Amino acid sequence: MSIMSKPAGWIAAGQAPADYEFSTDSSVRHGGQRSALVRARSARPAGFGTLMQIIRADDFRGRRVRWSGFIKSEQVEGWCGLWLRADDAAERVLAFDSMQSRPVTGTSGWSSGEVVLDVPSETVTIAFGLVLDGPGAVWLDDVALEVVGAEVPTTKISAATLPSQPQNLRFEE
Repeated sequence: MSIMSKPAGWIAAGQAPADYEFSTDSSVRHGGQRSALVRARSARPAGFGTLMQIIRADDFRGRRVRWSGFIKSEQVEGWCGLWLRADDAAERVLAFDSMQSRPVTGTSGWSSGEVVLDVPSETVTIAFGLVLDGPGAVWLDDVALEVVGAEVPTTKISAATLPSQPQNLRFEE
């Protein structure tokens, strides 16, 4: 395995970034010469780790945006996946979605993942990345951040799909 340092232009962050290794790997890849790798350094990380970028939202404001790539996992005990967030000038989150409701877990071969959000017109920055929450390792390759049309559905949970009343409050079902 040929592991190198953190990919240029990317930030190591999260609740417990010191509990994770952030690097590139030239021996495990979907395409190109290298993939990004996030790997837990211990059997019990104190929180999640994320490899991410933050960019100005100028080219994406008021548009539908897709953050996508290919993910491969190894012994992921918690979950891993892509995430995308739009923030305003006060650093308030205006839109957010992650693959937590459709996570990659365990050991898996290369599969595509995506997050699609509508970026509000008051967005100033867009943050996106790969998250690993718990033990294991995850690789990411062949990524894209792109504007898509309205025919591409958002991945964010819609209020229209949520129940209107609480469910099973007595835990009897």
